[in-house]
Amino acid sequence: MQPNIEKCHIEITPGTCGGKPRIAGTRIKVSLIFLLTADGMSPDEIVGTYPFLTLADVHAALAYYFDHVEAINNEIRDDELYVEEFRRRSKNAAS
Repeated sequence: MQPNIEKCHIEITPGTCGGKPRIAGTRIKVSLIFLLTADGMSPDEIVGTYPFLTLADVHAALAYYFDHVEAINNEIRDDELYVEEFRRRSKNAAS
């Protein structure tokens, strides 16, 4: 019986990366891998940018994304809202 890909390549650890799914042993979140591919990077290019990752890591992250689309998309949306709010507050504080 094959081990579960998530257990080999994807970790969720409270207190690390906000408890969001990430590539095991790294701080590279599944959402980042998805966003990089959505921006046009290939898995090979991602490994070239992050040489401590393997192609298996990248593909496992993408498999995890497609198994959990709604949750990861919600995470991405929440991160975008956080950044937008931070920028708004920073702009108001500078005024």
